[in-house]
Order: sequence, then structure tokens, then C-alpha cells
Amino acid sequence: MSRIFFILIILLVDKGILTAQTSKADTGKVEFVQSDKIKELEGKHIQINEKARIKGYRVKIHFGADKAKAKEIKAQFIAKYPDVPAYEKYDQPNFNIRVGDFRTKLEAYKFLKQVQADFPAAFLVQDDIEFPKN
Repeated sequence: MSRIFFILIILLVDKGILTAQTSKADTGKVEFVQSDKIKELEGKHIQINEKARIKGYRVKIHFGADKAKAKEIKAQFIAKYPDVPAYEKYDQPNFNIRVGDFRTKLEAYKFLKQVQADFPAAFLVQDDIEFPKN
């Protein structure tokens, strides 16, 4: 059946019945045309994903009841690692400082080993992380 269909297509193209649209000034460029509704839906999809959280890992560098101490440790971390996000969370009665947004446990473990010199009590925790920006 597929052979017959293939032969029929070849004959139709050979006879000039089936043709592709070409222009004399063919530059090899492809023009993509889409409706405004598609662009609108794409924008909504991006907005939803920016707010979404995904399961991942963070490194907890501090937890304790002293709010001033927690803020001090967070400031020390930000000064040493300005490119890594730091999060302060209050789980009664403790203030937690968690850092990073790692999708895999291996990535988080590598960073844990890097920060343990400065924060020896640090350990890994599974957490909802921010959606990657890139």
C-alpha cells in the first residue's frame, strides 16, 4: 500500500500536478507567521512558570531562635557568595537560612562541600526551589 502511494506521489510531482510554492526572489529565509492568540498564550505560560516552584535542594547554613544571629549569618553568606540566592524562613521557633536553588542532589552536595569551611554546621535539605531564570 505504501509503495503504491509513493509511486502515485512521484507521478503527480513528475506531471506537475503537485508543486511546491517558490518565488523568483527566493532568499532561503523562512517567515514564521503566528496569530496573536498564540503569542498571548505563550506570555501566560511564561508568567505561570515564573511563579511556579519545583522540587530541588538547598543548603541549610543556619537555624536557631535568635533572629539577629540569623540575619548576621545571612549577611556573611551574601558577602562571600553574592551570586547564590539566600532565603530566610521562620519555622516557629527557629529562623532558617537556606541557600541556593539546586535541581539535583549532586549539585547541592558540591556546593555544600564548598561552603562547609565557612559554615561547618551546613547540611542538605530538600525544598521547593525557584524556577531557573535561564
